Amino acid sequence: MSWVWRMIWVNEQIDPSGIIYSCIACSDEAQAQACYQSFQDNLTEEQRAEGWIARMHTVETWEEVPVNALKLSY
Repeated sequence: MSWVWRMIWVNEQIDPSGIIYSCIACSDEAQAQACYQSFQDNLTEEQRAEGWIARMHTVETWEEVPVNALKLSY
């Protein structure tokens, strides 16, 4: 049996103080891109002006994903 490394994409909505408000992690790049776009689209102009951001980054293991994240393994 061979082991295949799969990247994990982590999407976060972060408030102005740096606290993660929403977090979804998944191993499917297309789903991650859709999630990121949704996070971006759902930030209001007022939130953006206050400093809210949407961010996507990758990690190598599920252990690196924030504890409060919704974890999707597809």
